[in-house]
Amino acid sequence: MSDLPAPLAEIVDDFTALSESDRATLLIEFADELPALPAHLEPAAMEPVPECQSPIFLSVDASDPTAVRLFFSAPREAPTTRGFAAILHQGLDGQPAGVIAAVPADFGYDLGLASVVSPLRLRGLAGMLARIKAAIARAG
Repeated sequence: MSDLPAPLAEIVDDFTALSESDRATLLIEFADELPALPAHLEPAAMEPVPECQSPIFLSVDASDPTAVRLFFSAPREAPTTRGFAAILHQGLDGQPAGVIAAVPADFGYDLGLASVVSPLRLRGLAGMLARIKAAIARAG
């Protein structure tokens, strides 16, 4: 976990300190913490993440490489997807581009959710991270 920024490492620690059933509960709690989109962003103008089973959209503002801003839109009816988006938001929003680029693609497995959610759902989390990294690379 040395490649994780402190806020994301803390989230991973929170998950791994819990039992499997409590991890699932924490994931759902994260879903409730996903911030609303700012007024200037519309989901239709955001990048879709087709790797996710639920419709999710993201926007990456890497105009300031020292503090990348992340925005997500995910339906309330998709708490797992919203939870993953909230984890990425809380763990990576405001971090430098280079720090985000160094996050391992498979960090989602460090959350200890492999036995709680399907591999397809974890692939969705990896897809969100990959799209964030690609947007940062395009901006750089």
